[in-house]
Amino acid sequence: MGSIVAENRKSLMLFSGRGFPELAEEIGQVLGVAPTPSDSYEFANGEIFVRFKESVRGSDAFVVQSVTEGVNRWVMETLIMIDALKRGSAKRITVVLPFYPYSRQDKKHRGREPISARLVADLLKTAGANRILTVDLHTAQIQGFFDGPVDHLFAMDILAEYVQKKFAGRPMTVVAPDSGRVRVAERWTDRLGGCPLAFIHKTRDPLKPNQVVANRVVGEVEGRVCLIVDDMIDTGGTITKAADILFEEGAADVIVASTHALLSDPATERLKNSRISELVVTNTLPLSPEKRLDKITVLSIAPLLARAIREVFDDGSVTTLFGGLS
Repeated sequence: MGSIVAENRKSLMLFSGRGFPELAEEIGQVLGVAPTPSDSYEFANGEIFVRFKESVRGSDAFVVQSVTEGVNRWVMETLIMIDALKRGSAKRITVVLPFYPYSRQDKKHRGREPISARLVADLLKTAGANRILTVDLHTAQIQGFFDGPVDHLFAMDILAEYVQKKFAGRPMTVVAPDSGRVRVAERWTDRLGGCPLAFIHKTRDPLKPNQVVANRVVGEVEGRVCLIVDDMIDTGGTITKAADILFEEGAADVIVASTHALLSDPATERLKNSRISELVVTNTLPLSPEKRLDKITVLSIAPLLARAIREVFDDGSVTTLFGGLS
């Protein structure tokens, strides 16, 4: 006999960064596998060290990292985790980034600017990542920045199901907070049974980040529940100013649905003082206790991520989770 025949076995191993370990634990509970224990800490000068306490040789490794506040720290930890897995002979490394860092820097607006979303993709690839799994990218083109498979998940069904149940029977208009979100808002109108669509015409000073000037509403909003949809809420300037102009145009109520709740200061204060009745988000990022306002509802993204991880592990189709939506 001129060869040795080995039984082809696959092992799924889950690994958690320190950005939001509770989410990885929740994903593990759905999958029925606990995150692999590790030693992770920082030296006095801030350098990060990671070592996994179990063998990863030949495994299908899934690294879950929520890149929350202190973005650069968690990006670096993710790269180090990938490198540790590669040097530990993991067979395939999938990086699960519920929120893709630097996603707003996806193109050049002026000369001498970076395309940082592409840089992050290059760093992940160089570190040893074979695949990326993420939720609601700021723009779909970011998928093309990574030289390998990218599984782009959508939180719309999770958010829309909640909104439909709570506001059933009330006339609703889906509102895009700017012209760039109109395509996403159109998907929402289809998901909610063809309700009207409106958008806020606004201007933004490219020299002043996080500062927005809302101009006027285009669409039917008077006497209706207005649902503002966006991929992320950072300082809250866009949605609170949009809410003000919607009420000026006669809206009966304003609610917001967003996947990623960054809620950088002064977002909490703005939301608290705004006329927005409810902000519905997912737990792609952690919310500290001081940011958990009564008007914020957090829905779990863990079941969706767990189903996608299982499809990837089984060499199935992630697209089928969304009825073929790409």
